[in-house]
Formats: sequence, structure tokens, C-alpha cells
Amino acid sequence: MPTITLPPKENALFKRILRCYEHKQYRNGLKFCKQILSNPKFAEHGETLAMKGLTLNCLGKKEEAYDLVRRGLRNDLKSHVCWHVYGLLQRSDKKYDEAIKCYRNALKWDKDNLQILRDLSLLQIQMRDLEGYRETRYQLLQLRPAQRASWIGYAIAYHLLEDYEMAAKIIEEFRKTQQTSPDKVDYEYSELLLYQNQVLREAGLYKEALEHLSNYEKQICDKLAVEETRGELLLKLERMEEATQVYRRLQERNPENWCYYHGLEKALKAETVDEKRKIYAEAWEQYPKGLVPRRLPLNFLSGVKFRECLDKYLRMNFSKGCPPVFTTLKSLYHDKEKVAIIEELVVGYETSLNGCRMFNQNDGGKEEPPTTLLWVQYFLAQHYNMISQQTLALEYINTAIESTPTLIELFVIKAKIYKHAGNIKEAAQWMDEAQALDTADRFINSKCAKYMLKAGLVKEAEEMCSKFTREGASAVENLNEMQCMWFQTECALAYKGMEKYGDALKKCHEIERHFVEITDDQFDFHTYCMRKMTLRSYVDLLKLEDVLRQHPFYYKAARTAIQIYLGLHDNPLTDDSKEMQADTANLTDKELKKMRNKQRRAQKKVENPLEEAVKFLTPLKHLVRDKIDTHLLAFEIYFRKEKYLLMLQSVKRAVTINPDDPWLHQCLVRFFKGVSESKDLPEAVRTVLKQEITRLFGDSNANSFNQAYLAKHSISIPHRLAAAKMMVYMDSATETKAMELATGMDDTLVNRSIVICTDVLDSLRNGVLGDCKERAEAYRAECHKLYPYTLAFMPPGYEENAKMANGDANADTEELTNEM
Repeated sequence: MPTITLPPKENALFKRILRCYEHKQYRNGLKFCKQILSNPKFAEHGETLAMKGLTLNCLGKKEEAYDLVRRGLRNDLKSHVCWHVYGLLQRSDKKYDEAIKCYRNALKWDKDNLQILRDLSLLQIQMRDLEGYRETRYQLLQLRPAQRASWIGYAIAYHLLEDYEMAAKIIEEFRKTQQTSPDKVDYEYSELLLYQNQVLREAGLYKEALEHLSNYEKQICDKLAVEETRGELLLKLERMEEATQVYRRLQERNPENWCYYHGLEKALKAETVDEKRKIYAEAWEQYPKGLVPRRLPLNFLSGVKFRECLDKYLRMNFSKGCPPVFTTLKSLYHDKEKVAIIEELVVGYETSLNGCRMFNQNDGGKEEPPTTLLWVQYFLAQHYNMISQQTLALEYINTAIESTPTLIELFVIKAKIYKHAGNIKEAAQWMDEAQALDTADRFINSKCAKYMLKAGLVKEAEEMCSKFTREGASAVENLNEMQCMWFQTECALAYKGMEKYGDALKKCHEIERHFVEITDDQFDFHTYCMRKMTLRSYVDLLKLEDVLRQHPFYYKAARTAIQIYLGLHDNPLTDDSKEMQADTANLTDKELKKMRNKQRRAQKKVENPLEEAVKFLTPLKHLVRDKIDTHLLAFEIYFRKEKYLLMLQSVKRAVTINPDDPWLHQCLVRFFKGVSESKDLPEAVRTVLKQEITRLFGDSNANSFNQAYLAKHSISIPHRLAAAKMMVYMDSATETKAMELATGMDDTLVNRSIVICTDVLDSLRNGVLGDCKERAEAYRAECHKLYPYTLAFMPPGYEENAKMANGDANADTEELTNEM
């Protein structure tokens, strides 16, 4: 159908429609559309139909909008307006690839349309079509060479394509056009200069970057950034004397910044312990109250010198009453010698302070206030918790609580000790106690909610969070709106532990939606950042968005979802499964109907669990390759899909990270067995796989591979458990031997922990090691002696007895209160 040209009256109305759309006056826009379309001559006017559809879309009438826009496009295929509108409609539905096609079609009929080019460039940068983005920005620069955004956009395109020198040249050409006084403070010009300097540094042009910094220093507002960048550049150029002066100036500005000390070490080429120590000795004199110059030497000092430095550092912190002191020393705990010195010193303080209120009765020091002893005991509780001596840790924290029963930090640490001891229910109770001491503290409130979720107390956690969420709204809904992902990840894990898989998956998908929203949110910044000249932050944002799903929250949610989907594949839900069971006796007909609908939807969502699992896996394979679990989860999916080449790819990647990992070993044994025994595998593929397995692992026989692994790791409990599981997997007749192997409690065995022992106990109970119920109870009793606080190893009926005891205690308290 040929393009219909509107006469002046209708053309004026059409322009008013466009203005109404731009000013969000959608109702008025529809009136003007009606005036044009009610004329029989223009009832099928393509551009008006398209604009009516676009306006209706803004009012939420999506289906009608698509019908009108498509009808308008069919009536006028050569109209850039119709194609542009169709692109805007696709963009509103986040179908960016389709929208780009529409914009390209629009440009065929109006190649120099600025608005279409701008919209196209936004989608190209959003989709990271960097080559296309560069071309579009070049067109915009040719059409509008006087506009700042044209130059900046073109430079950023080259920067993102890593053609740094070209990006720097474009920025320099643009900078020359800027009329600025050297004495005038211009924030946007300052940001342009800093961005230009960043591009020069990324190009490796360090000398030019330093000259640039010196030339324009007066016009840059961020003086700290100038100094830090200068120090970094001088180090790169090996101008060490000048770098030393810069880092000393920075040190004076902030003597508590770790980076300045590291910069000074490089500038002075301090490589030996004595050379480094000299730097910090000067800092001790210059900044006698500084904590960082006393903390950093602890990383490289050892023996007597470590002890001397640590002594001064600890005394300063304990006297001041500094709660985070243990956290600052936590990174030293990989060194057993340093841990022993820490323990010896702090236990000595505790003994001395108990007797004479001094750190050391022989040093003639001043008397310490009573709070110093409190902080020493607080430190010791954390220390013994860190080295898995929970009984001693509890002794110290209980002593501290007796002396100061109103200090919240003490109850927080007591909760943490119980958590690490394997009793999360007791931990949640103590965290609740801490929260009760200060109900206005949001941090403690969140900590308490987190512990409750770990203990499976979901409703209680929601009530705890409701103290800080919006009034009049459900706490869960409000937390979802606020993208409160720590709550949702813990919720997912809690529901998974309770076997409420539908609820757990719902939380995982909510987290996935947050990441989609964060990706979409960058759309608003593509124009804003170029307008406001926050270019360094903008490039950082784009780089962050590229690796967004590396974030631990996504990783946790994805791993949880994949594990649930794997479980649902192995044990599909049925109508009488736990997920579908509910106490229907107290429900009304309406509530019952609602529950059944919810169950049907949940059932439908998990009809193809492996495909759903792959959706969560894909970002991990691209962005979290350094974690072995990514590749082992991939193997578990492909093993169930019988994709042998993808299984091989997964185990090859896992082997490069940790070839002795127990989970990987189980995957390899199952893989070898599958390759040997699978009937559906073509013989040619089987031959190739066997050759590759032999090349990589030296042995493709699952049994002999398992025996070799066991011989190599004969004293490691997790490795013994993995080998035992595989023995039973390959031959059920080996149950007795496997059980003995997994449950060994010899003192010579290593890598024993609460987690591993719990895994062994679960394996005995769930039949992975054969029929071992009697041995399971004996093993539980042995573990209980080793880990007396761990809930998993408590005697049968422990929780019921504890509840009854608590009930009796509460009754006694109530009776006593009534008597009073």
C-alpha cells in the first residue's frame, strides 16, 4: 500500500499526537488519533495507527497496541515512523535484538534521522554490539559535530573496543574545542580530563599520562585522585624518588590507608624484612596513634619481632576497646606459628589482667580499666572459635557475659560460636537475645533474621525483618522490592532444607529477576552519564554489568536452583509427595482451591527440570569458571542428559582447578563407568572418549581408578568417603568394606570436620553406603563425643526433650512470677 500523505489539517493533528506522546499526555494523544482515523480517507493511515498503538502501550493495553502497530506497518512499510514505533514497542518488551532490526529498517527510509540513530546506539551499547555502536556514533558525530555527546560517544566506542590510542586522540580533539579558564572550577571538564588520563593509562602511555596530569592538574577538582594517579604512574615509570615523595604526602593525608604503605614499599624497593620494617618503624614515630602501620608489619614479620610488634598492636586495641581487632588479624590464621604466638600473648594478658589489672605484671605498666579484660576475653572467645575449640570459646564468652550482660557484641559472638559448633538453633536463640538488647539496630536485626533462616524458622525471620520494612506491606514483598538478596538466598536454602522445593525455586527465580532488572537499569545511564560527564564511573558500570552474574548472590541462588532441579529430575514430584502435602482440614474452600492452583503451577514449572537447570548454569560457565563447583554441577546435568562429550569438557575443566577433589572423583568414576557400559553410545564416540580418558587420566577402568585414588588419599576422611561411595556404586557386595572405610575414627586420619562427619552420617542413613542403620547410630554417638554441641549428632529425641525442658522452665518462671 502506498504511503498516504496527510493534508495540512491532519498533519498538524499528527504533530500534536507526537507532542502528547513526548509529554506523556496519552489521553489527549488518543483523542487526536481518533480525529484523524475517523475520517474515512485516513482510517488506515499507517503512522497514525502506529502512534495510537504506541500510546495505548503506555496505558498498559499491550495486545491492542501490537495489533495497531503491526496494522500500521503493513499499511506503510516504507515509513520510518512505523518502523521506529515498532522498535520502541519491542524495546518496551525488552526484545532488544528485534528492536535493533526495526531501527535498521527505519534508517533505510530515513538514514539521517537523529532520534532513530540515538535510539539505535542505546540498544547497541546495551547489547554490547560494539562495532555497530561505533558506526552509529560516527554517523551521529557527522550529523552533529558541535554536540559534546557526539564526540564523547564516539570516543567511548573506541575505548570499549580497546583501541585506546584512537579514543585518546578523539578526546583530545574534542578537548581543544572547550573554552575553559585555567582558574575556573568546572567539574564536568575536570571529569573529562580524568577520563582522558584513564584512557592514556590503559593504552600503556604512562609518560604521556603523567605529562597530561601535570599540565592540567589545576583544572582537575579531585585532588586526591591526581595524587594517587601520579604515584601509580611514577611507579610504572620507575621514578622511585618522586614516587616516594608522593606516597609520603599521601601517608600524611591519611596514615590509615593500607595502599599508601604498599606504594611506599614499592617506591623504596623494600624487599627484605628489615627494609620493610624500617618503613613502618618511621611511621610508628610519625603516627604514634596509627593502627595500620602497626598492623601491616604483622604480615611479613616472624618470631620475636612478630611478637614485639603484635604486643604493641594488641595493647593499643584492647586499651581503646576496639571490637574489630580479631577481624583485622583473621588473615594471619593460616600461619600456625603466628597463631601460637597470638594465643600465648592474649592468654598471658587475660591471666595478668585478672590478677593485677596490667597486661604484664613485670613491665611496670599503668593499670588498665576493667573493660580491657572484657575485650581480651571477647578476643579469646573468637580466637578459640576460629581454631575449632568451641568449649573454650564458650567459657570465655560466658565469663565476659557474666561481667557485662548488656554488651550486644558478646551475644553475637556466642551465637557465632554455636553456629560454628553445628547448633544453629541454639545460635539463633542467642542472636535473638542480642537483638532484644537493641531493637533499633538494623544490623543486629538482619543478623538475627539470617540465623533464624539458617535454623529453618522462616516465619520468625519474616517477623524480625518486618520491624524495619515498610508499614502496611508484607515484609517478604517489601524485601523483594528492595532486592534484598541476602534474605532471599537464605530463604531459598531454608526451604530447600525443609523440602519445600517450590518455595525455594520461587526465591531463586526472584534473585534471577533482580539481576535481569539490574542489567536493564543500565539503560537509563547510557545518555545520562554522557550528559553529566561521569565517564569514568560509566565505563566502570559497563564493565561491572558484563560480569554481573559473578556476584556471590547469583552464584548461591544458581547453585541452589540447580541442585533442586537435579533432585526433582531424580525424584519427580507426585500428587502425594511432600511438596503437595498440606494440612487441609482447617482450610476454607476458597483457600483450598487457591492452594491446589498454586500446586498445579508449581508442578508445571518443573516438568523439564534439566532444561531449567541449564538456564541457571549458562552464566556460571561463562563468568565463574574458577570455581570447581560450576563444572561439577555442569557434569551432573550432562550426566543425566547423557551428553558424554559435554561431561568430558566439564571434568577436564574441573581437573585443572583441583584434580583431587572428592566430588570430582565421584563424577569421574561415574563417567568412566558410563562410557564403558552405555548401550546408546556410538562405538566411534566410545573409542574417542576412551582414548581421551586414557590420555588425561592414564586409566579408563573405573575400579582400578578408584583404588588408585584411595591409595593416594588413604588418610583423608573426605577422600575415603568419596572412594567408599564409588565402591558401593560399582559393586554392592563391597558395602561392609566401604562402611568401615568411611566411618574410620582413627587419630591418624586428617581433614575431619563437622561438615564431613555430617556427610558421612547422612551417607550411612540414606543408603549410599548400603544398609548401615545400626552403624549409623554408633557413628553418631562417636561423633557426639567429638562434637558435643552439634545438633546433627545429638541423641534421638534430643529436640523433643529440649522443648519439654524449656516448657518446664518457662512454667517454673511463670509460677515464680505469679508468687511474686
